[in-house]
Parts: sequence; structure tokens; C-alpha cells
Amino acid sequence: MVGGLGLVAATYGLVRLAFGLFLPDVQRDLGFGADVGGAVSSGASVTYCVGAVAGFLLAGRAARWLVVGAALTAGIGAIAMAASPSAIVFGASAVVASIGAGLASPAMVQLVAGRVDGAARDRAQAVVNSGTGPGLVAAGLLALVLLPDWRAAWAVAGVVTLLVGAAVFLAAGRPERPADPERPADPGRAADPGRQASTGHTAGPGRTVDVGPPARPVLPGRSWFGAQVVPVVVALLFGAGSAAVWTYGRSALVGAGVPSGLTVVAWIVLGAGGASAALTARWTSGMPAARLWLLTTTAAAVAVLALGLLPDVVAAALVACALFGWGYTAATGALIAWTTEIDEEYAAAGTAVLFVVLVAGQALGAAAAGALVGPAGTATTFIAAAGVVAVAAGAPLLVARRSLRSAVPTR
Repeated sequence: MVGGLGLVAATYGLVRLAFGLFLPDVQRDLGFGADVGGAVSSGASVTYCVGAVAGFLLAGRAARWLVVGAALTAGIGAIAMAASPSAIVFGASAVVASIGAGLASPAMVQLVAGRVDGAARDRAQAVVNSGTGPGLVAAGLLALVLLPDWRAAWAVAGVVTLLVGAAVFLAAGRPERPADPERPADPGRAADPGRQASTGHTAGPGRTVDVGPPARPVLPGRSWFGAQVVPVVVALLFGAGSAAVWTYGRSALVGAGVPSGLTVVAWIVLGAGGASAALTARWTSGMPAARLWLLTTTAAAVAVLALGLLPDVVAAALVACALFGWGYTAATGALIAWTTEIDEEYAAAGTAVLFVVLVAGQALGAAAAGALVGPAGTATTFIAAAGVVAVAAGAPLLVARRSLRSAVPTR
């Protein structure tokens, strides 16, 4: 579990989401504007989705090798960003580096599910998923120590990611959780003594070879996808609204005149807020997923609005960063819990689908914010983003209320 948290911290916090932290310094040295920064962030979100789709298809069969792919793409991509001589090379490297986070999430969901059972599983998933926060804190500390030398910071992030990936790969080779000796290997077979004859193949007179129940297909059925519609829609909206903070959060503080050191501290606070999701996991893991989603995304919406309206009030900005970090990280945990509630056996596949949609929303949101922030200003951009997050928070309630009304018979 610790290794999984470290892999998420590295691929998400140190590499993928640190883009917005170092963006003002990279822009200054490589000479590109906010629109190009938004386009690179959008492209990185698209390649994240490519990685997550690969995770969707391969997590059940090759989770350890997905860890390798995550570490290599994120680690080498970050090192290439450090060595970039131009905006084009930097952007291309950032786009490649983002694949690693897409591969890491479904891999870790699958590996945790194979090693933790029962009620502890949801808590373990929440803890691993909260690794984004410590990664953001680590990125912020690197920035405090090394900026304006962003190249050194990206190089350190790349090396750390490669080392963490190697450690997780080796640890994942250990045996999965031992079988419970008091629990039948196949509850269905234990409950149905005649199942052996119905599922076996005849091997000769009086002999039957039990081949067990048919394997579940790699891809879930149509009803499973139908059950995912609501979480898919709200994940898309939440991703679009949160993109303003991930891409332009520090830039908004810099533009408001906040001293550079304090803007980095704000990013560290954001990461600490994300890390606190692990501390609240014991409480939040007992909630129904839809209720947890409402709570966490509402907190994120308030935080985005505060950053848009009060970026020059340092205390308010710091509180907003902490609230956003917790809300965002805990909301992604709610998505994992939500798809697990729908079908536990396809939890890794569901996580991949929802995270793909979440980051596809970030791609759209980053591009839209990049186009809007120039002509309309930071405040307007963040207010619009907060509105999108608020819609994502409230949409499940509207759907549930409509379903309840349709279920009540009319006279």
C-alpha cells in the first residue's frame, strides 16, 4: 500500500499535476503564452486517457507491467522536460510524461484488490489514491529549494519516479493475499453440489473433470456501461471545472501580485490538502459513494470560486488551496468507490473509464481556460470553472430525484 501511494505520488503529483506549478517559470525561459500552456495541458490530458484506456484493457492480466510502463513514461518524460531546449520539445515531453499517471491508477486498483479484502479494501484504495497530495507537496518543496531552476526540479522528479516504479514492481511480485481456509474457493460450487457435473467435461466412463465456472469476459456488458452513465457525466464535468486550478492556479496567484515564494507555499498547501484525504479515509470510506461525491465536489467548487475572487488575499488563497486539494483527491476516491459499488469485479475497469473521462474533461477545461483567461481574465475564468464543478456536484441529486418521482405511481 505504501508503494502504491508512492507511485501515485510520483506519476500524478511530481510529474503530471506539477505542470501548473512550474508553468510560470517555464514560460518565462522558453517564451510561450497562456494559450500554449493550456494546449500542452490539454494534450497531456489526452495522452493520460490513452494510458488509462490501456490500463482498462490490461490491468486484470498485466498490472505489474503497467507499473513498469507508468514509471518509464512519467520518469523519462520528466527528465526530457528538464533537458528541453524549446517549447516544442518541452510540450511533447510533458504530453508523453502524462501517460504514466493513466497507467498507474488501474494498475494500483488491481494490485490493491488482489491483496486487501473486505472493508479494508476501500480504505486501502482511498489511501493509495491520496498519493497525489504527498506528490504535490514534494513538488512544492522541490520548487522552494530549486526554483527558478525548473530543469533541476523536473530531473529530480523523473529520477524519483523511476526508483519508485522499480520498488513497486518488485513488491508486486510477492504472492497475493492468502486464501481464507474457512472460505470455499468457489462459494457457488460449494452451494451447489451438482455444479461439478454441469460445468465439467467428460473424461471417460464415470469420470468428470471440473473446469470451474466460465471466466468473466475482459470487457463488461452493456448493463454495466449503462450503470456508469451518471458517474461518467459528472466526472467529465468535474474534470473540466478543476482544470483551471491545475493549469493556472499558481499563475493566478502570481498575476495577483502574491510573492513567488508564497505561491509555491500555496501549492504545497494544496498538496497537503490532498494528502489529508488519507487521514479522512476512515470516515469517508463508510459513506455511500454518491453522498461522498456531493460533499467533496461541493468543497472543490467553493475552493475554485475563492481562488477566482480572492487570489490576492493570501490567507483565503491558502485555505482555498487546502480545500481544493482535499476535495479533488477525495472526489477521485469517490469515483473509485462508486464504480466498485456498481460491480466490484470490474472495479479496475470502472476506475479506468471514470479517470479517462475525468481527464478528458480536464483536456477540454484546460483548452477552454487557456482560450478564456487572456480576453476575459483570471477571475471570470475561475468563476466559470467553479460553476461547472457545482453542476457536477449537484447533477446526481437531480437524477436521483427525477428517478424517485418516476417511481412514484400517479393517481
